[in-house]
Parts: sequence; C-alpha cells; structure tokens
Amino acid sequence: MPTIAVDKAALFKALGQNYTTEEFDELCFQFGIELDEDTSNALRPIVDGKQELPQLKIEIPANRYDMLCFEGISLMLNIFRGKTSSPNYRLLAPPNGQLESLTVHQETSKIRPYVAGAVLRNIKFTQERYESFIALQDKLHQNLARQRSLVAIGTHDLDSIEGPFSYEGVAPEKIEFVPLNQNKKMNGVELMQFYEKDKHLGKYLHIIRDSLVYPVIYDSNRVVCSMPPIINGDHSKISVKTRNVFIDITATDRTKADIVNNILVTMFSQYTDEPFTVEPINIISEHNHESRQVPDLTPRETQAEVSYINQCCGLCLSPQKICELLKRMSYTASPSKTSKDLIDVCIPPTRADVLHQCDIMEDVAIAYGFNDLPRSFPSKSGTVAQPLMINKLSDIVRLEAAMAGWSEVMPLILCSHDENFGWLNRKDDGETAVCIANPKTSEYQVVRTSLLPGLLKTVRENKHHTVPIKIFEVSDVAYKDMTLERKSRNERHFAAAWYGKHSGFEIVHGLMDRVMLMLKSAFIVSEEGLEGKCAVASSYWIQEVDDRTFFPGHAAAVHVRINGREHVIGVFGILHPTVLEKFDLRYPVSTLELNIEVFL
Repeated sequence: MPTIAVDKAALFKALGQNYTTEEFDELCFQFGIELDEDTSNALRPIVDGKQELPQLKIEIPANRYDMLCFEGISLMLNIFRGKTSSPNYRLLAPPNGQLESLTVHQETSKIRPYVAGAVLRNIKFTQERYESFIALQDKLHQNLARQRSLVAIGTHDLDSIEGPFSYEGVAPEKIEFVPLNQNKKMNGVELMQFYEKDKHLGKYLHIIRDSLVYPVIYDSNRVVCSMPPIINGDHSKISVKTRNVFIDITATDRTKADIVNNILVTMFSQYTDEPFTVEPINIISEHNHESRQVPDLTPRETQAEVSYINQCCGLCLSPQKICELLKRMSYTASPSKTSKDLIDVCIPPTRADVLHQCDIMEDVAIAYGFNDLPRSFPSKSGTVAQPLMINKLSDIVRLEAAMAGWSEVMPLILCSHDENFGWLNRKDDGETAVCIANPKTSEYQVVRTSLLPGLLKTVRENKHHTVPIKIFEVSDVAYKDMTLERKSRNERHFAAAWYGKHSGFEIVHGLMDRVMLMLKSAFIVSEEGLEGKCAVASSYWIQEVDDRTFFPGHAAAVHVRINGREHVIGVFGILHPTVLEKFDLRYPVSTLELNIEVFL
C-alpha cells in the first residue's frame, strides 16, 4: 500500500484539533487507514539548513486514490468526523464562455489513443500546496498509471500558452522543444539520448522509444506543451505564482485517464477562487468517435440492498440510519421510493473504487465502527470447512508417496516450449499447450502439459547429491479445450522420477502398484484376463506402449476400469538417452505419470 507523508502540524490545523500519536492512530484505524510512523521524536534530516518538520506517515489502501495527498486525507477525515459535508463539485465555464479545446489527430492511435484534461482557473498555490500538487501526480503515476505506461499527466501555465490545443503523433526527428528545466532545444531522438541515463525519467523512455511516432501536445502557436509520457516543455512550466493551470492526460486506457483526471482536479479545486469548481475542456476526436467534454464530475447513481448490508455486517439498521452512516463516507444517500429494502446512493467522482454494493457495505461498516460490529464467530461462519475432493485425493496420494520414501518437489507450472515438447521427443500439434502470448523469457513460454519437465529439471539441479534421487509431484497441468468458455482446462496429475546408477524401473513400478492399491484398484494379471473376477470392481493393468519419450521396449501404459469404463491414465518407463542428454543427466531415469482425476 502507498505511504503518504504529511506535515503533522498542518494536518492537525486542517482537522481543527490536536491529537496525541495514540489518538490519531485510533482515528486512522477507525477510518480504515494506518498510521505508519510519527517522526516527532525521530532524528529528522536537515533540508536547506533547517530540520525537517515533524511528519505523519500514513498507509493508504491501494484503492483510495483520492487519499494520495494531504488534501484528500484532511478532507475525508473531516467528512468522517462530521466537521464538513461532502463537496459539491461543479463545472464552471470561463468568463468569456469559450471552453478550451484539444483536437486529437488519428496518428496518436498508434501510440497513446486517449486523452482527457481540464483547467483549474484562478487557483491559489502556496509552496506547500504546489509541492502537494506535484507529489499527487507522482503518486498517481506510480500507482494507478502503472509507471506512466497507462496514463501520463501534464500540467501547464495556461497564461503562457494559447488554445486551441492539438494532440498529434509526430516523427521523433521533427519534434523540437526545450524540455522542462533545460535551456537547450532538442528533437525527439536527441531527447531520448539525453535522458537515457537519467535516474528519474530514464525508466519511462521504453514506453515510446520504439514507436514510429511520438505523442506531442501543441498549442495554437505550435509551442510544444508536452511529449507524454516523458516530459513537459519548459515554456509552459508551472510555479507557485501560476494562477491558471491547464491539465492534459494522455493514456492507453480511457477509464483510467478519466479517473486520474477526476482525482487531480477534485483534490485541488478547493484552492480556486470559487472552491470545488472546475473548468472543463472539449476533446475533439472524430476519427474514433471519442469527442466529449471532460471532466465529468456527475455523481454515479446506484442502489444498495438494506438486507444485504445488514446481513453482511450482522446489524439491523434502518434505511435512514444507513444513509446517515454513508454521509460520513462522502456519499449522498436516501431511502428508495420504490422499495423499502433499497437505498439510492450517489457515488462522488472521487470514489472510483466503488464498483459494487459490497463496497458500499464496507463503508457502512467503517462508519458504524469495526470495533462495534457484533462478534458472532463461529456460529455464523460462512465456511463449510471441507477440502475440495480433488485436493483431498491429492493429499492421500501425496502422503502415500512420502511414506514410501519419496521426496516431494514443487516446480513452476510454466516452462519453455522445448522442455515441454522437443526435449521429451514429443511434437506440438498446436492444439495441446496453452502458450504465453508475449513471454518475457524463453524459460516461461507455455503452461506445462506434463509434470516430467519440472521433475527432470529438479534432478538436474540436484544431481550433485547422493544417488539414488527419488522425487514426486502432485499438481496441475493444463490443456487447451476450445469447448470451454476459458478455452483451457486443468488436470491433476501424479508423477515420480527415480535417478540412479541403474534404471530403477522396478522401483517406479512398485510405487505405482502401491498408489493404485491405496486407491482401491486391483491389479489384473494375465492369467485372470480382462474379464476376470477382479475386473468387476475398480481394476488396472499395464500394456507395452511405443512412446518416443522412453527407451524402446521399456515403457508401459496404465489402463484402469472404473464402473465398467476403461481409461488410459498414464505411462511409466525408462527415459530415452536423448531425453537424458537434453536435460544433462548422466544416469538412467525412470518416470511415472498418472492422471488421478479419473478416481473422483
């Protein structure tokens, strides 16, 4: 979870009350956040010749983007304590009535297709407010924006540039401007080289470096405002003296662009001459039909069930009481006129994390008080305390193999394509393995269809140990299955591998017999025949099989008959020398692999 450092004295002033560390820690707990540290009594660093002021370091839940700054924390705590009401955010046209516009060109669809923005007019910055404004952008970039890969924010002094604005995709060598806090004009290629080793900006260059065009925002005089997501232009940089701020948001995800835009303007609109007012802009994007006015600060309307909230919280609250509690969490709510079991809820634009009535229920519980909720465990426990049958069966097989003297291993479920197919002398028909669309490394290309690669790699990494090595695994493999909605299915397998100076075929065979005996499946010998008396119940037999993974004439398939239905559940044998060579193993290896799901 992100940790936000705020000035202790300033926060207590905004809250209108001084707290001890213990009292403020309790307030944070009641609201669902956590006081990580109070630096009042700690050794604080010297900044510009002065000791840093005492700070409160507060852990914020990852979903509460509206509390990533001093303004959000103080506002939400004041609403929670009943000191102020939830703000009514309004869109306000400029004095001349003409909204700024941002025209999106089609070339931007190749790199960052979505854009949003707003204007904070007549805002009053102090040094503390300015630093908080910059810090919120950084926090949003690191969290919701995923290191600027999804969303990038640009802020500009509107008085230094002139609309209408345009958002274009331009070849790197044709872009020329002076980057922020620099004095030399550069083109796109030179800028990439200049910031390549920069500790702050270098980590963002890869986002657009390989693109044929770079995204650029121009004003009406072709002054470069920004080249997102890398850097703004120096011409339009903001300062403490800035009175009108033009905000541009570029993104690969429109929803996140709108969320970031709303959070930024709602948090700092309280510092405008008319508090909580925001000037919208027009986005003109005809090529993809995304033309609209942003931001949209209209509260989202939804409904929540009174019975659901009471059942989850173990309470018997009236609709009116629930509405009063929601008011403490910055909602606007009222009992529904259509049903006594419903309440109408207006979700503020700051609460993008509210997606379902369970989120509303959680806020009701917070407002009511976690410590005041009735304790009813275990009589009202929601669990049944039973394992899934497949897991119970797996534990039985696992325990039996361990008691037979075999060691369990847990390799990764992903492996390379060669390990899964070529190294086992198997061919890929394209219809079996689930492949990773864009693997970052050749080690993790497919989801395994057999447990053998993981076992053999484990033996390879431990072959310096004393032989024999006896290992097993009970886990899932995955196969493509186009008949299912998710286009794949899991299958639980049991596999074992014996590595030593002789083949160990009879030892692996013995383990298989033990596991099958434990699963109450009788072995059919040749004298009895497949129609013998043992075949009435669950029974199994083995037949020689020609499998290129194994040495010719030294492999057998395992057949079972359960409730009259025959299945081939696996194969065991001595691995082929070419398989041993691929996995860099110098001694013989015998393996066993069974599908145990048929026994459910």
